[in-house]
Amino acid sequence: MMKKMFYAIAFFVSLLFFISCAEKSKDETKIEEIREFTQMDLLNCIRISSPQVSPDGNWVIFQQSIPIFEENRLNSEIMAISINGAKLLNLSNHSKSDHTPAFSPDGKKLAFISNRNGSHQIYIMDFPNGKPRKITNIPNGTANLIWSPDGQYLLWTSDVKIDQSPLEKYPELKKAKVRIYKELPVRHWDEWNDEYYQHIFIMPANGGEVVDIMENERFEAPMKPWGGREQIDFSPDASEIAYTAKKVPDYALSTNSDIYIYNIKTKETKNITEGMLGYDMDPLYSPDGKWIAFRSQERAGFESDRIRLMLYNRQNRKISELSKDLDQWVEEMIWAPDSKSLYITITDSGTYQIYNIDLNGKYEKITNGLYNFGRGITITPDGKELIYCKQNMKTPVELYKINLKNKQEIALTNANTKNFEKFKDVQIEERWFTAIDGKKIHSWIIYPPSFDKNKKYPMLTFCQGGPQNMVSQVFHYRWNFYTMASHGYIIVAPNRRGLPGFGQEWNDAISRDWGGKAMQDILSVTDAMANEPYVDKERLGAIGASAGGYAVFWLAGNHNKRFKAFVAHTGVYNLVSMYGSTEELWFTNWENGGPYWETQYAEYYKKHSPHEYAKNWDTPIMISTGELDFRVPYTQSLEAFTVAQLKKLPSKFIIFPTQGHLILSLQEAVLWYNEFFEFLDQYLMK
Repeated sequence: MMKKMFYAIAFFVSLLFFISCAEKSKDETKIEEIREFTQMDLLNCIRISSPQVSPDGNWVIFQQSIPIFEENRLNSEIMAISINGAKLLNLSNHSKSDHTPAFSPDGKKLAFISNRNGSHQIYIMDFPNGKPRKITNIPNGTANLIWSPDGQYLLWTSDVKIDQSPLEKYPELKKAKVRIYKELPVRHWDEWNDEYYQHIFIMPANGGEVVDIMENERFEAPMKPWGGREQIDFSPDASEIAYTAKKVPDYALSTNSDIYIYNIKTKETKNITEGMLGYDMDPLYSPDGKWIAFRSQERAGFESDRIRLMLYNRQNRKISELSKDLDQWVEEMIWAPDSKSLYITITDSGTYQIYNIDLNGKYEKITNGLYNFGRGITITPDGKELIYCKQNMKTPVELYKINLKNKQEIALTNANTKNFEKFKDVQIEERWFTAIDGKKIHSWIIYPPSFDKNKKYPMLTFCQGGPQNMVSQVFHYRWNFYTMASHGYIIVAPNRRGLPGFGQEWNDAISRDWGGKAMQDILSVTDAMANEPYVDKERLGAIGASAGGYAVFWLAGNHNKRFKAFVAHTGVYNLVSMYGSTEELWFTNWENGGPYWETQYAEYYKKHSPHEYAKNWDTPIMISTGELDFRVPYTQSLEAFTVAQLKKLPSKFIIFPTQGHLILSLQEAVLWYNEFFEFLDQYLMK
């Protein structure tokens, strides 16, 4: 009897302990679930990109970048996931970066680039379980690896020395530090021009002679800073290579890039887009070899002209536009395996969507919803499924696939999904506001967690940069609205005049009118939102970078005391000094009309330059910039900070010596976010 009672008591105690543990675990989970999303959470996200389907259709390889804060960098790994999502393999598993994978045509081998032994060299392994072996030892490293469709060649890009260096000219002056130039440009994006140029190389896959297909040319391919493998392609029979380059004498003044064809046998090169004076880029051969699709902008000197989908007939050499009926930008493209159509991603009213377009220009929308689809799109060999990256403002990129017959979508990866379950959600709203001329302005509103319309919140107006760069459903690592809303701010992000996704006329409207209706659009949206009962009109701030930084500087002199704090990063402050210190002059020529010293443009510079309104500055401002920013040189930010200081305004200046136009390093990004919130909270969180 006593024994039975003992077991009963023991069981009861155990049950209480189990219930207690379960409740404790439940409470701990509950506490984790309600935690706000922070800047550290943002920068700890795993970043997924570049999916490719294996030739047999059974696998998808992709890159994932893991933050390593103590080393202040992202480490890139190559992953493979089975097409049904059941099996995930890490093909890297080490502390160095592997990237740019390329399958052999039979799918049995995988080539990739790695710096595991120092410089970035090409390795090959049996897929999926082989041991990598290094096959190149290129002095200046490799990038943009491609395996030819017949398996015979490997292609990559590397820097090659062509010009004489100052040290070679003056060998006796070994300690002299100098750069010497005889023509523009002298620098680009975040690097000074030197004697090296990025060229395309090919080599037999089993080893042999390395051939520079641009030998002795003082031009680069792909085009820096953003060009990659999408700007190079092999023909299906591997007899020729198509690539993008800007081979012009007036590099700083021109946007005239072209599509060049290199014949591997004869080593001859021809330009197939000669006479097309805007950007022509990203050649892509059809699987049947009959066509080359490419993207193109018609107007010379305008980087934000409508991006068209063009088709080059390899038989009769005629070029036609497929996207004539789409008043949007074509961003990515991939051929259907039967060569009868292409899948493209386009700007679409604040999102990026995937469309199918046939060779007659007839199109069909494949995806829907408040997401960005693409920035990595591929297709299975049977043409039945698309694999792509998908994200929105509160969800990092994951890989998805869609059945093209029934439109059923399935998530392939969940690198961040589980971790995000512990963060408190925020609400995203799509709204249209009325401009001063009656036109409608699309905007995104992001509300703080547990938003209560009966409370009052501070609000940040986000000023988009570009100036032509759509505010879309991107999970941004620099201007992350989820992080800002989680900190307690309402965010309003208008797609003001001058942004793509709403027709080219709307996009064109900012050029030669930077301080005009585009700025009024920002104020119209701000005023309309400020009238909402849950927005505190006494706690409004404006933030932005680049052309968005211009907007902040312009608003600082033209806001009529609406805002109580400003934050500008790499902003354009003085249109005159900007003209003389930026690198790609075609940009400022188009946007401002021409050089400031020509009489017909002088009035524009005076009317639209923020520095002309410095006398009106009366609001606290934080200004940040990168010392290696050659697009909007740091002196623009320094000029603005000088004004704020001399006017005795509460102000802060942050300069990052190793960063350019963007803050790309992890620790610098954390520091910026900390300073960002510290500054804004001082004036808006009361």
